[in-house]
Amino acid sequence: MASAFTHAVLAAALGSLLVPGRGRLIALGAALAILPDVDALGFELGIPYQHLLGHRGLTHSIAFAALVALPVAGLLPVASGGPRRLRVAAFLFAAALSHGLLDALTNGGLGVAFFAPLSERRYFFPWRPIEVSPLSMARFFTARGLQVLQSELLVVWLPACCAALLGALLRWRVRH
Repeated sequence: MASAFTHAVLAAALGSLLVPGRGRLIALGAALAILPDVDALGFELGIPYQHLLGHRGLTHSIAFAALVALPVAGLLPVASGGPRRLRVAAFLFAAALSHGLLDALTNGGLGVAFFAPLSERRYFFPWRPIEVSPLSMARFFTARGLQVLQSELLVVWLPACCAALLGALLRWRVRH
């Protein structure tokens, strides 16, 4: 998996592009981007990694992203002058879906069950530049975690920050 920090950073960058200036909404998107790793609790419950409910299974799927994001978007108040509900839903869906997409770029694990529950087949992208992150926080805060963050900084953080900055510059240009 990619680190929780990187899942949140990518969601924040998406939020700055889709729902700029909406800090709480962007924080909610970051939380939804991290949520799929709730399946790691399955290890404690004896659920095998490769099971549909195992790590990178159902909670990393497109269906799960929609099932979580769309009802949440529907429950949020839509303020006048704020982003419309469809844009909010698109952002929350993209944030939740980004988790599986990032994990499919890692160099470890069994792949991501994008099409669960219809299929248990797991996928990786052909290009896998992100070092797989330890599931344990204790193991993350070691030299291994630093290796993971270094790979994520170049592949995710830098492009995400550049995209967010470009979006801000374009919005500024339109206003002025």
